[in-house]
Amino acid sequence: MLLTVARRVGRSLLVVLLVTMGAVALLSLAPGSAASVILGENATPDAIAALNAKLGLDRPLWSQYTHWLGNAVTGDLGTSPVTNQPVLDAIVERLPVTLQLAAMALVFALLVAVLLAVVSASWPGTPIDRAITALSSVFLSVPAFIAGPVMIYFFALQAGWFPVTGWSRISEGLGDNLRGAILPVLAISLTEIASFHRLLRTDLVGTLREDFIGAARAKGMSPSYVMSRHALRPSSFSLVTLVGINLGRLIGGTVIVESLFSLPGLGQLVVYSITARDIITVQGIVVFIAVVYVVINMLVDLSYGWLDPRVRKAANA
Repeated sequence: MLLTVARRVGRSLLVVLLVTMGAVALLSLAPGSAASVILGENATPDAIAALNAKLGLDRPLWSQYTHWLGNAVTGDLGTSPVTNQPVLDAIVERLPVTLQLAAMALVFALLVAVLLAVVSASWPGTPIDRAITALSSVFLSVPAFIAGPVMIYFFALQAGWFPVTGWSRISEGLGDNLRGAILPVLAISLTEIASFHRLLRTDLVGTLREDFIGAARAKGMSPSYVMSRHALRPSSFSLVTLVGINLGRLIGGTVIVESLFSLPGLGQLVVYSITARDIITVQGIVVFIAVVYVVINMLVDLSYGWLDPRVRKAANA
């Protein structure tokens, strides 16, 4: 088991190294130089040369990478030449908003999707199953950039139940925080509900046809007990994988929703940095999101042994 863990950690570290190499090489791909992109078209050659020297871009690429990697290991992802704020500080400042949105959206989507999938798999092919599947198709066809404005119009502008834009931190009051988070979370979670429901329903229907489920039913166990204790866990194998992938994607993919609702998260920081031509901050955010994504997927891989004893036996064999 320890050897399996070590292999997965080693693969994850290799992926992180490759991502960091690509992120550092990103600066060299800028037309002219990264300094000229940051300073703009009216920058003087002396100003460009000075910024290149400050950022270390006048050194060979391998030297830039080793210097950047040494700093990154200590938590130094560079300093924004636009705001003069350390990139890691900017990320940490915005991260709680994005994490809260992603976590709330995933938890809500999982609760709804698991309930719908259990109902669908319990009565496959019935009108209830078909109605839930049709609703799932509707959710899947409504992306966040469409659901967001529609929700703003009906629930914020017309009904006045929620604020149109803005964000209140939890420290400023839980009620105000949740009122500002509900609409963005709903906009994000619609497609997640659809994808989770479809995947889990398919796996549950297949699991409920297995021999061990028939044996459990023959022992007189209730349908709810069979579903919760015997069918749901082995059927959640693919769902856990998808949840891990989607969590990493949501941390870096809430750009549209954060822009629609004016939320001070990582997505808004990315948009601002791109607009301001702040390549250093964009580079740091890319690396940070990639590392989070890799770590989440490594944890998902390690969770398979807990979900399915057959994986533990195969790892120990």
